[in-house]
Amino acid sequence: MTLILASKSGSRQAMLTAAGVDFRAIPAHLDERALEAALAGAPPGELAVALAGAKALAVSAEHAGALVLGSDSLVVARGRRFDKPASREEAAAHLRWFSGGEMELHSAAALARDGAVVWRHAALARLDVRVLDEAFISRYLDAEWPEVGACVGVFRIEGLGVHLFEHIDGDHFTVLGMPLLPVLAALRNFGRQFGGAAL
Repeated sequence: MTLILASKSGSRQAMLTAAGVDFRAIPAHLDERALEAALAGAPPGELAVALAGAKALAVSAEHAGALVLGSDSLVVARGRRFDKPASREEAAAHLRWFSGGEMELHSAAALARDGAVVWRHAALARLDVRVLDEAFISRYLDAEWPEVGACVGVFRIEGLGVHLFEHIDGDHFTVLGMPLLPVLAALRNFGRQFGGAAL
């Protein structure tokens, strides 16, 4: 069984590699903003699952027989949903909004094969952001920008982003951007179904 990760995310690739999963990474090309607009009003978890599924389907359509893994993460804070920041200034504005409040991180994954979604899962982590003053925000972005521009929530929990938080309630892999344990369980199941090797 061939597994394709429909993502260029370094953290998702690192998770699969560390878990000993053999895969190829082929980023999906789709208009995420258009899909979000079409699903306006959907709960964040449902939207994350829909985006993960759309990514998997986009790559699956070009790779017959392969199992394709799509994943997506969304952040909601104080009733507002956030996308990846487009600039350092927008990243700073996001951090000001997050300061002293709770961030909801919705991470979802989906598997597609031959143009159909065959499995999906969504997970939620809650992160309490400490009060962030302007001096901290400036120092933080001096160290982390532009890398965190590719991260919804403007942080890498495996790096300096851990300093943003006072408490985290949720699975570590979900915070990294993909609910890895359910993904691995699904891959073991599909490995058995299609004759692939699985731990």
